[in-house]
Amino acid sequence: MKYDFGINIKALIFGAAIAAAFILFGYQYWDWFYPFSAIGLIYAGYGQDNLKAGTLMGLLASTPIVVLTLQGYMGQFDGFFLTETGIITVALVILVVGAVVGFVGAWTKRSRVKALEQYEKQQKIGKNKKKNKK
Repeated sequence: MKYDFGINIKALIFGAAIAAAFILFGYQYWDWFYPFSAIGLIYAGYGQDNLKAGTLMGLLASTPIVVLTLQGYMGQFDGFFLTETGIITVALVILVVGAVVGFVGAWTKRSRVKALEQYEKQQKIGKNKKKNKK
């Protein structure tokens, strides 16, 4: 029995790996690598067919970032963030930001598909009509 939920697993796995790799590079080499982890989350959302799936895959792809943050790869916690509530808050914020970035990736893909459809429609009419038939 084969289940097809319309989810691009390859985009999810590579997106999560890219996000985690940039966190590790930022910890190991330069701090300015940290923001580039969003590339992986955008890719995880971009690989999906609709906005809901893109949002969910962005959330799932951000789980390695939560794990790396809790292990100390994003810096040490102090104050409120040492409590259980603070740790849960940090984890939820990272997951919500991952979902938003995944949504942006899915929205970008949807906009690109619409733009390509409009371009093809525009090429079929107008002054270039005879040129494209050759």
